[in-house]
Amino acid sequence: MSTPAMKRLMRDFKRLQQDPPAGISGAPQDNNIMLWNAFIFGPDDTPWDGGTFKLTLQFTEDYPNKPPTVRFVSRMFHPNIYADGSICLDILQNQWSPIYDVAAILTSIQSLLCDPNPNSPANSEAARMFSENKREYNRKVREIVEQSWTAD
Repeated sequence: MSTPAMKRLMRDFKRLQQDPPAGISGAPQDNNIMLWNAFIFGPDDTPWDGGTFKLTLQFTEDYPNKPPTVRFVSRMFHPNIYADGSICLDILQNQWSPIYDVAAILTSIQSLLCDPNPNSPANSEAARMFSENKREYNRKVREIVEQSWTAD
């Protein structure tokens, strides 16, 4: 049985394989098109450079009319990422549109890494540090990047 959400996810997956955006990858977990594992690589020439960050995307039958639940599995230190890994990003909430596919979601999250919104903090310590002490913030980010190499 294949639902509209499943058909759309198959299409998203095919597109992601045929034309993968730089620095992201994602695929459904074994035998479950509704649950994906994804990786975002830290963009070059940023404090995130060299990092490999794991995420999960949980889709519902309402996809693409409703956004997936996206969480970082890797430990993160970022103004717009909660301690539990969930992400404060407008396109995953009130700015969602069915035109977004998995590639667009992951690309948006990747650009959020370098371009946080400290006015909508999910992590107030990171937001404060980003605004008041960029050097210390970048040092913390480098720590997270190094942890991403050894995390399972």
